[in-house]
Amino acid sequence: MAAAGGSAPEESRIQPVGTDGLTEKQVLARIRLRKQTARLIMQQNERNARTENGALPDIVYGPEDAPEGPPWRYDMTPEQLAEKQAKKFRRSEKRSKVKNKALEKTPDKLRNPSNLQVRFRTGLVYTLVTIACVLAGNIPTLLYLMLVAGICAGEFYYMLRSDSKLPNEMLGITGAVLFLPATYVWGLTGAMVVALGLLLALLVWYVFWLKARIPDVGVSFFGAAYTGLMLCGLMIIRQSVESPWGGVVLFLLFLSVWANDAFAYFVGSKIGKHKLAPRTSPKKSWEGFIAGLVGSALVWVVMSFVPAIDLPIPLAILFGVLCGLAEVLGDLAESRIKRNSGFKDSGTIMPGHGGLLDRCDSLFLASTTAAILLIMGGCIQYPLL
Repeated sequence: MAAAGGSAPEESRIQPVGTDGLTEKQVLARIRLRKQTARLIMQQNERNARTENGALPDIVYGPEDAPEGPPWRYDMTPEQLAEKQAKKFRRSEKRSKVKNKALEKTPDKLRNPSNLQVRFRTGLVYTLVTIACVLAGNIPTLLYLMLVAGICAGEFYYMLRSDSKLPNEMLGITGAVLFLPATYVWGLTGAMVVALGLLLALLVWYVFWLKARIPDVGVSFFGAAYTGLMLCGLMIIRQSVESPWGGVVLFLLFLSVWANDAFAYFVGSKIGKHKLAPRTSPKKSWEGFIAGLVGSALVWVVMSFVPAIDLPIPLAILFGVLCGLAEVLGDLAESRIKRNSGFKDSGTIMPGHGGLLDRCDSLFLASTTAAILLIMGGCIQYPLL
């Protein structure tokens, strides 16, 4: 009933349709949704009217009055925002305590390393672990790649959430990890089964979780394929070459990726003047790009001397250049993802380097390209059916 001398509250004037059997919370949620829809329609009509009159439409949210966070957090209450900030502060304090305890046990000469020293130490640990796993055998290589796929998928979904996407991280990370053991056991058939199973699970999630959108399903599937399926080329190569040369070939493939990055960095930083992709990765130059291709081709020439594969030197040079192109494309693709999401690094798991995805972005396309080239070129034998 309306109060004396005034009008009834707005909620009471909006009559929800079909409220039978709904709880009070659901009824209020429908009322808020209808109010928000009406407000958005009114704003759109005003913008259309101004556009027809020759005026530019206004921005719905300016830099100062824009709500905090992605769209699905716009309706958060002040209490929810305060709780979110409190949780973030508690996590920050916990990380600081762990860091300080570790710093107390660190020798004085290692307490304040330069950025170059931190980068070198982190890169050395990553390199040694990679070499040890790929040379140890099929199972250590499989476990290592599964760990890489899972971490990279988590970093990928974390960045996409900040780009107003809502991926299913649990299904995506699980799919990324399962691609590798399925390929190891059943080959390409196993990878196809995992892809179909992941797509089916995402469709079920999309149907029964009403907040999910088609772009969220696409991002979830792409993240798993990008970080997991594309690494399966490494397992195919590792299994196709007899022991112990399979580990050597895999190590040389990793080395070609690292040589591409190293040659491009040192040459580009010294004489690089012509920008390769200024809007995507401003630091890359054409001079560094060419040097990276030379570094990749040199490692592939070394690979041609491995007894277990049939790879003539001219073909090795060609394959090295093609893999180098794939490595650069993978690097630029990940740079584009970070730029669109507003991230400088994909994570913090590797101090001085950023996230693991930053280190493996070139490897994804390179592994798939290398497997296709070696199989189609008759250098290794692998049953495609």
